[in-house]
Amino acid sequence: MAEITRIFDFPKYQLEKFNLEKAFTSKYNGKWESISSKEYVELSNTISRGLLRLGVKPDDKIAVISTTNRTEWNVLDIGVLQVGAQNVPIYPTISKEDYEYILNHSEATYCFVSDSEILEKLNAIKGNTKLKEVYTFDEVANEKNWKEVLKLGEDTSNQDVLDDRKNNVKPSDLATLIYTSGTTGRPKGVMLSHNNLVSNVLDSEKRVPFDYGHSKSLSFLPVCHVFERMILYLYQFCGVEVYFAESIEKMSDNLKEVKPNVMTAVPRLYEKVYDKIVAKGSELSFIKKMLFFWAIDVGLKFEPYGRNGWWYEKKLGLARKLIFSKWKEGLGGNLDLMVSGSAALQPRLTRIFAAAEMPIMEGYGLTETSPVISVNDMRNGGFNVGTVGRVIDNVEVKIANDGEILVKGPNVMKGYFKDPEKTSEVLLDGYFHTGDIGEICADGFLKITDRKKDMFKTSGGKYVIPSLLENQLKQSRFIEQIMVIGEGEKMPAALIQLNVEFIEEWAKRHDNIDFTSYDDIIKNPILIERIQEEVSECNSKFGKWEQIKKFELTPDIWTIDDGHLTPTLKMKRKVIKEKYKHLIEKIYRP
Repeated sequence: MAEITRIFDFPKYQLEKFNLEKAFTSKYNGKWESISSKEYVELSNTISRGLLRLGVKPDDKIAVISTTNRTEWNVLDIGVLQVGAQNVPIYPTISKEDYEYILNHSEATYCFVSDSEILEKLNAIKGNTKLKEVYTFDEVANEKNWKEVLKLGEDTSNQDVLDDRKNNVKPSDLATLIYTSGTTGRPKGVMLSHNNLVSNVLDSEKRVPFDYGHSKSLSFLPVCHVFERMILYLYQFCGVEVYFAESIEKMSDNLKEVKPNVMTAVPRLYEKVYDKIVAKGSELSFIKKMLFFWAIDVGLKFEPYGRNGWWYEKKLGLARKLIFSKWKEGLGGNLDLMVSGSAALQPRLTRIFAAAEMPIMEGYGLTETSPVISVNDMRNGGFNVGTVGRVIDNVEVKIANDGEILVKGPNVMKGYFKDPEKTSEVLLDGYFHTGDIGEICADGFLKITDRKKDMFKTSGGKYVIPSLLENQLKQSRFIEQIMVIGEGEKMPAALIQLNVEFIEEWAKRHDNIDFTSYDDIIKNPILIERIQEEVSECNSKFGKWEQIKKFELTPDIWTIDDGHLTPTLKMKRKVIKEKYKHLIEKIYRP
């Protein structure tokens, strides 16, 4: 059996151990098309030989920008790494100016893009970069296609050169530059080695209960995000079939078609799934509606391992039979495990989905840690609601005097590309300083309490932890996004973006409210009063100094394209503050 020390050892290992007929499956023109483990290895070798003929040298940087996850991305990834070059994935949703910055900063020589839309954005700045050529995955008229590189690689006469390149790649060599999505300033290029990612796969594998060689997964979290990328390597190692979702919009259809056993997502997507389920429940007839919300009430009290006692378990069994089984059916019927990362997951979602027998295993990590540091696991008492699980093997975590989480292990990055100064700020005495505040609870569970950088002091000298208030208020169906502000000010306040879909539905139930536009919505006194009730309810759970005293509703929807959110749906706090300066002034200096 092949020993795995470099990323490109995974496909060979999968071929030898599992030899899947459907290693990767993507949908083209309405039809699912698969490649086997054997084809995956062969295509990767073919693309490697083609890249050699293009003159790609060791340590060259090859950029990839894809709107959706797809088979081609994974074949190209292995093809690039086998020749000793590095894969530079770029988020498709960032601005063309950020494309230009990343391509120039990384000194990328070639770029592979998924479609004409990305190509159009890229072509606008291509002349300002060092790119020799751009290839597309989709067929685009008058443009070079990645099949041309495959064609170059069909001639196997340079296979000995490829074998030599592979043999010369060491586990400690750089494998990829992943540019952080940048909640503050310019994105930083995180340098991850083969060993960083391989060790993280092997050490995380012990926490995932797959049916090796038989499980199916649905992948839609962007593969340019290190979390999904590591998970895809993990799937390969565990012989899990991978199906790529067409889009977030078609995720529901794809779940029903694929019937996966596992999927990964960020918390905001799980929130949206839950909100849609609740919205459907609200439309049920009287008795069915009562049963539906009774089941939710039971689910929200869930504790693992029967800790609530036999009577609760009886009620839970009934709720599962009558209500939760239908939820599971609606998500394909076979979903046994969901994984969450990138941001804090609300405990209510952890409870409700575990009650519905589709547990979300929340984990914790950063791009700089390849990414997993800790993760929950239902087995062996390893699941604790409100925590991010126990630290994985071979990774060490300690809590600094100020509460910051420090990490040491083979998963910690080599540093930031071309930025020794920023590297030295976060890598000190062998530990990576995460910027997150946390604690290690009983039985070794890690709990995240806040982002160190997001904490602030009011002018009265009191500390406020925004995420605690935000996570509480995001449980309201009225609120889509919320950002707590107040650094250096006399009190905390909030900027709120409403859940328009829910509010339009809510308005229909009130005869005296007529909303014809979003502008009408945010100015309506009845609605403002209703939002105040939600805020007051939240405030009752916090100390006086941290309660939200005022709020303003923002006049537009927060989106990735308009710069409010990162591609993983985290808030860009600086951008939001800048966009709504006038609202902040209105709150503090009316």
